[in-house]
Amino acid sequence: MDPLETKKDYQEYVDKKSPNSPILKNCFNAFWVGGLICSIGQIIISYCKYRGCDAEMAGTIVSIILIGITAFLTGLNLFNKIGKFAGAGSLVPITGFANSIVSPAMEYKSEGYVMGVGAKMFTIAGPVLVFGISASILVGIIFLIFNTQAITFI
Repeated sequence: MDPLETKKDYQEYVDKKSPNSPILKNCFNAFWVGGLICSIGQIIISYCKYRGCDAEMAGTIVSIILIGITAFLTGLNLFNKIGKFAGAGSLVPITGFANSIVSPAMEYKSEGYVMGVGAKMFTIAGPVLVFGISASILVGIIFLIFNTQAITFI
C-alpha cells in the first residue's frame, strides 16, 4: 500500500469526522458578551461617580463587584456555560481572572479546605500573580535607586 494514499485517506477521514467551527458566530458571541460585561462595568462606574466616588474608587468598586459576581457564578457552574457560549468574550475581561481562581478551588474542594481549596486556588493564576508581584517589586527597587540618586524620569 502506498503511504501517500494512506495519508490521503486519513486526511479525508479527519475532514469528514471533524466539524467545521462556525467562526463568524463564535466571534459575534464573544463580541456581544464581552461588550455586555464591559457595559455592566461602565454602568457601575457611572453610578459610583454619580454617588460621589472619584474615578480610582469607582474602578476599584467595579473590579470587586465583577470579580465577586464571576466567582459566585463559577461556584454555581453557570459561568462555565457562559464561557462555552461566549468563548474569549467572557474570559478576556477581569471576569476571566476570577474564573481562573475559583475553578481550581471548586475542583479540589473534596480534598478539604486547606489542602484542596487553599492549595489549588492559585494553580492557574498563581504564576501570573507571582510574576506581576515580582516585576512590580523589581521596578519599585529600580525606581527607588534612581530616585535617591537624583536621576529624574521624564
